[in-house]
Amino acid sequence: MKSKRVAIIGAGPSGLAQMRAFQSAREKGEEIPEIVCFEKQSNWGGLWNYTWRTGLDERGEPVHSSMYRYLWSNGPKEGLEFADYTFDEHFGQEIASYPPRAVLFDYIEGRVLKAGIRDWIRFNTPVRFVRYNESDGTFTVTAHDQIKDTTYEETFDHVICASGHFSTPNVPYYEGFEGFNGRILHAHDFRDAREFRDKDLLILGSSYSAEDIGSQCWKYGAKSITVAYRNAPMGFAWPDNWEEVPALVRVDGNTAYFKDGSSRQVDAIILCTGYQHFFNFLPDDLRLKTANRLAAADLYKGVVFVKNTKMFYLGMQDQWFTFNMFDAQAWWVRDAILGKIAIPEDRSVLEKDVEERVALEDAGGGDASHAIKYQGDYIKELIAETDYPSFDVDGACEAFYAWKKHKKEDIMGFRNKSYRSVMTGKVSPAHHTPWKDALDDSLEAYLQRTPSESRDAEVISLHKQRAAAGA
Repeated sequence: MKSKRVAIIGAGPSGLAQMRAFQSAREKGEEIPEIVCFEKQSNWGGLWNYTWRTGLDERGEPVHSSMYRYLWSNGPKEGLEFADYTFDEHFGQEIASYPPRAVLFDYIEGRVLKAGIRDWIRFNTPVRFVRYNESDGTFTVTAHDQIKDTTYEETFDHVICASGHFSTPNVPYYEGFEGFNGRILHAHDFRDAREFRDKDLLILGSSYSAEDIGSQCWKYGAKSITVAYRNAPMGFAWPDNWEEVPALVRVDGNTAYFKDGSSRQVDAIILCTGYQHFFNFLPDDLRLKTANRLAAADLYKGVVFVKNTKMFYLGMQDQWFTFNMFDAQAWWVRDAILGKIAIPEDRSVLEKDVEERVALEDAGGGDASHAIKYQGDYIKELIAETDYPSFDVDGACEAFYAWKKHKKEDIMGFRNKSYRSVMTGKVSPAHHTPWKDALDDSLEAYLQRTPSESRDAEVISLHKQRAAAGA
């Protein structure tokens, strides 16, 4: 086993889960392959590794992270908690159910620091190409060491693609964009809601990024928010200065025209129009081509590439669960590589598994409760075949069901709710400050037990501004 080599592409939550899985096996005395993780950024964390940069990074690479200041988890932490490393263990105390970005990054980092896997990662080293060698069943990985500015090749027995699918934006065009007298940006390049204070903002899209970026801009003082949807509105009870309208048709100067014949004057347009599964470092015979759905195309058990079963993909599904689902996948892939799990050699068996997963997802007709249970059952399936610590997945699903209900009841207040950890059995405490008033998203401000008075003046000012806007 030590003679085998495994390449992991990406040191975000999925790639880190895979390294933790192998480290867990080594910790139990098992022999594991040589692990090499290629990470294009200078630190781990993937999307959670915040940068102020947009477009290109300091070395001319496309910026990976779509993370922005003031982002808070839009789902309860009780649905994503690691089974082998709780929030309670990491912070030494129970914390509220909706942590901001800095808190979640600290939690992700804490587990892998404890595991001691950083030496497996080659930072500042994007993968340029991967080639499968039919002659001996190996992969040749071409990588670029940006520090030395050298490109080199190495051979591996398996490749695990954990590069994520929320970093390459889908950018549509609308008539008049080139003459718009304001700023147009994709959610990928959104960094700070304060930029849009006192602005009339147009958001295109009706999914999570539209919901959350709009909410952040409202929280930090946008004058008005108009959300244009293609199929259906989000349908929440938005504040008075927030309106949902049918699809954008065109813009003329600062005027946006919509499908229902209405129009608005807007200062900026944010495209919350989704992302692409984009792997420009992979040839056609190794490249996953799928829509953003729970049952990703061409992946047996959601992780094995059916066209080459020595190639694996992690975290490529649309997601209700995140960190603990990546763990379940990573432990399963580890055991497949270690020979504990047999992957069928008959391709028709692999394809049948994919077809059945697609059909089961489609049977839900887009119902959220069905989708949550579907992904929960998928996690249970993978865990049952490995030694990943079992946990109450159904209980985690219950937290998601409650979350959906709380959003319907109060879209600007759902983050003030608390849930029970299925790992510790403890109910999270309420945060010391309501989400709409918590303007400091730092780790220090979040973990303190009482609110800081340093932001009171700004909170009062924003309350007055919202009241004047009828919000």
